[in-house]
Amino acid sequence: TEAIYLSVALGGLLLALLAATGILGPLQRLFTSRVVAAVLLLLAFTLAPSILGRLFDTGGLVSPLARFLFSLAMLLFMFLLQRTLRGVWKSTVIFWSILIGTAVYLLLLPGDPSPALYSGGPAVAGFFEGLITKPHFDPGVLLSFLFCYLALAINDVGSIQATSELIGTSGVGRRLRRGVAVTGLANIVSGFLGVVGPVNYSISAGVIASTRCASRFTLVPAAVLVGLLAFVPAVVGIISSIPSVIIGCVLLFILTSQIAAGLIVAFDCAKDGNLLYESAVVIGFPVLLGTVVAFLPGEIVETFPVVLRPILGNGFVVGVVAAFVLEHVIVRPSAERP
Repeated sequence: TEAIYLSVALGGLLLALLAATGILGPLQRLFTSRVVAAVLLLLAFTLAPSILGRLFDTGGLVSPLARFLFSLAMLLFMFLLQRTLRGVWKSTVIFWSILIGTAVYLLLLPGDPSPALYSGGPAVAGFFEGLITKPHFDPGVLLSFLFCYLALAINDVGSIQATSELIGTSGVGRRLRRGVAVTGLANIVSGFLGVVGPVNYSISAGVIASTRCASRFTLVPAAVLVGLLAFVPAVVGIISSIPSVIIGCVLLFILTSQIAAGLIVAFDCAKDGNLLYESAVVIGFPVLLGTVVAFLPGEIVETFPVVLRPILGNGFVVGVVAAFVLEHVIVRPSAERP
């Protein structure tokens, strides 16, 4: 355990150094508009296995058919609310959907047992238990984690580039360096706290599209609130008791907006409003390949070399690399034809 969390901290340190030295700059130039469109779609499609597990969790007593019909009704209700509401009500559709959906689900389908409320020790004292005070260095574990952080760097850069493309921000290079540096520093702290560090598998584009809000200043009160909740175990328990099918529906709703954002970027890079075949291939093949890898059974992924498993078993990373190869090697923009 000590070797794992030391590797997390050292991986975060490496990521922060890469951001500070500007080495990630050339990687940024690989993200053309077509690659960004593929990234936005990949972020949505490669999360499909996670959504599937939440919608059709077999641990409860509710039948899969009942969960499916409830999910379909809730999603249509969410899109109806998004279509008819205005102002702050429209921006908070997700919040109200969670409240209403949870109440209706527990009322109509009470067979699923809710997760037990978290009951830790004293709120503040319990937070500082289990810290890594005796780090242990293991070269093999560190090497494996360095490949994980290579995948994390691609996630980070792709997510920031995709969001910047969607909302049209300036100074992307500067924002990219700061964003990756923050991810690295947070992973350093996580390593010594004995927890998994943050991974930017961003669905920010979907959140922006569904809430119609792109202001980064809204993150400040949200971050403060989440930080305070860490010291209130009872509230954390209430949040964690939300049925998994509700979480799956909300994710599906957000990722639908993410797909819409990807399609908008794809057609923005089209010529005269017509998406050329080559551009469609550059976007479509990585999405299809990444989705296939995301659905690979665990026993197949376990046959991959341990060191390469974080990359070859990551549908998003495989898809992004495929987009790079198609965009910059096989199907260059200059080679396009109607």
